[in-house]
Amino acid sequence: MSLINVNNLTFSYDGALENVFENVSFQIDTDWRLGFTGRNGRGKTTFLNLLLGKYEYGGVIDSSTDFVYFPFEVKDLERMTADVLSAVCPTAAEWEILREISLLGVATKALYRPFRTLSDGERTKCLLAALFLDDGKYRLLDEPTNHLDAAARERLGEYLKTKRGFLLVSHDRKLLDACADRILSINKTNIEITRGNFSVWLENKERKDNFEFAENERIAKDIERLKTAAARTADWSDRIERSKIGSHVGDRGYIGHKAAKMAARSKATEKRLDAAAREKSKLLKNVEQNEDLKLRPLTFRGRRVAEFSDVSVFYGNRAVAERISFAIEPGDRINISGKNGSGKSTLLKLLVDGNLRHTEMPKTSQTSDLPRISGAPQTPDLSPTPETGVRYTGGLYIPPNLKISFVPQGASRLSGTLDDYAGEYGIDVSLFKTILSKLNFSRAQFEKDIADFSDGQKRKVLISRSLCEEAHLYIWDEPLNFIDVLSRIQIENLVSRYEPTLIFVEHDRTFCEKTATKFIAL
Repeated sequence: MSLINVNNLTFSYDGALENVFENVSFQIDTDWRLGFTGRNGRGKTTFLNLLLGKYEYGGVIDSSTDFVYFPFEVKDLERMTADVLSAVCPTAAEWEILREISLLGVATKALYRPFRTLSDGERTKCLLAALFLDDGKYRLLDEPTNHLDAAARERLGEYLKTKRGFLLVSHDRKLLDACADRILSINKTNIEITRGNFSVWLENKERKDNFEFAENERIAKDIERLKTAAARTADWSDRIERSKIGSHVGDRGYIGHKAAKMAARSKATEKRLDAAAREKSKLLKNVEQNEDLKLRPLTFRGRRVAEFSDVSVFYGNRAVAERISFAIEPGDRINISGKNGSGKSTLLKLLVDGNLRHTEMPKTSQTSDLPRISGAPQTPDLSPTPETGVRYTGGLYIPPNLKISFVPQGASRLSGTLDDYAGEYGIDVSLFKTILSKLNFSRAQFEKDIADFSDGQKRKVLISRSLCEEAHLYIWDEPLNFIDVLSRIQIENLVSRYEPTLIFVEHDRTFCEKTATKFIAL
């Protein structure tokens, strides 16, 4: 066991108007299973980079610990996977490597294939296994659930529960609940550590926030009452003082004493007002304003919004999804699940592309490499597209004039200003920025190039654009990737409140359980 002592840490990026961290202090025990949470843009990855010594900073980070960061780059993708893992953990025996990858659900034969041939999920799990075979370093895990489906995430939680000595950045609530014994949270004004998993942290935070709201309301009422009393006392004092003037006055000394007594009472009330104002100023600094989001779904007049009829998807000659048939009815919120490579995103893109003959969309959202099918159900044999090698059989019914809002899986290519992006999609820029503000964007963020946003902030741009669009059908492909937990809860509440017709792929099990009305597993 060793300690990481952080004292008066202060850091800002060159040219930034605000500090990312300002005089924060806390202590980490490297034996903890530590979950790390906070709003997008608060500095989680930045803190990991500070531990790794990548930036200069003010204050002190005192530790004798060696750190290793995940995900790390494999430069030679042609090497055998076993050799890649041996390079990461050279002291591990082959049987130890086999044991670890099996615990994460990777087949033994994967070790004897070139690393390039592994899927993204297999690569992630193999490198995680190697990471935990190197006991000499403290592990910094930066969102290891990327590229992992729901089943793999559940397995990862069980795996991490058997380990110690890591700092895990994740927005997956079930994962944090499964393996974390403490939560490190970046709040609005400080950083704090809470004993317990994510649910314990959230319950404590809600309890504390509710207490502060109640205290704030009580003090506000006290301040109003004291202001009224102070004004009344001052008025009485003035009246008594004025009564000393004139020939009718009897005992001016008594009246003067009474006026002084009322003035003293007024001073005491003012002191109580100042004390109440100071007490009030200490409250609500770390309360996150999870404002309600709004959506504008269009009413669909009909029984079926869309329908798949015996659709099969092929990559080359390999079928990844076969004979899929289901209808999307008004009000359905359908979660598509399945292993990586099972065709989830492809089905969503088929819906989007089939709608393109009816709806003009910006070039950045078009999927013109996909075959277009619309109208009555049909069963064409579609030849593979030259770019992807994907082909489909079966039919897809999409009614004319169906309006779709699509959130694609990728956001890395976004660039330009928010105003330009809003103009490209024909959405109200004021509404767009209002939604982003509710998702914790600062005004300074509005002036930046989208390319400079964090991954989570880019996802929020896509989601906010979709929320601005009036649509009969919302299609979201892994909308919550990189998005912080509190924003996920806001989006959850939005879907539950407005009940749009929605078909989506998402690996956050909590979100799926709370929002979906139907589940389709590929």
